[in-house]
Amino acid sequence: MIRGVIFDLDGVLVSTDELHYEAWKRLAEEIGIAAFGKADNEKQRGVSRMESLQIVLNKGNKSYTEEEKQGMAERKNNYYKEMLETLDDKAVLPGVLTTLRGLQDKKILMAVGSASKNAPSILKRIGLLPYLDGVSSGLDTTRSKPDPEVFLVAADKLGLSPDKCLVVEDSFAGVQAAKAAGMKSLGVGPYYKELQADYEVRSLESEIDWEKILG
Repeated sequence: MIRGVIFDLDGVLVSTDELHYEAWKRLAEEIGIAAFGKADNEKQRGVSRMESLQIVLNKGNKSYTEEEKQGMAERKNNYYKEMLETLDDKAVLPGVLTTLRGLQDKKILMAVGSASKNAPSILKRIGLLPYLDGVSSGLDTTRSKPDPEVFLVAADKLGLSPDKCLVVEDSFAGVQAAKAAGMKSLGVGPYYKELQADYEVRSLESEIDWEKILG
């Protein structure tokens, strides 16, 4: 029986994809990479900041030191944080509040498992923190998905064993991380059919058979 649900953040609970894209695009243009587009941004789904940076740099032909790369990643994150100032509860995706309240009524523990170091501040800004029993983010972890670390930390914060947890994800890397953690997964989002999750729905706005999923 599932006792806890761990949600990815971007693309599952909130939409900040466009902000990430604009921040990466701004950085790319500043370092002379004009070819960075939406298709490249899609490759950044579910991976760490430094891996996302490498996807940008692969569009160019220059080499950089690790120190320079760290500086660029920090610059992008500062752009992103500036844009986050405009974020509010309108960014919460359809069906999220109904889902969280429904699971709360079922006495299911809930957490977020996100590679983003900004996850706690985003959750506070959009008003979802009161629904959560734990947040596992890039502040708690060093390895990115498909490594299971972020979900294992989340389970630990909920006080549950991995087999008692369900992960809700919108990326293939995230679903693989859930499997590696020994957790069931629910795939959502535009690519839900391609995620190879245990359960699939278009979005949290869809009709979900929670009785069947939770066991």
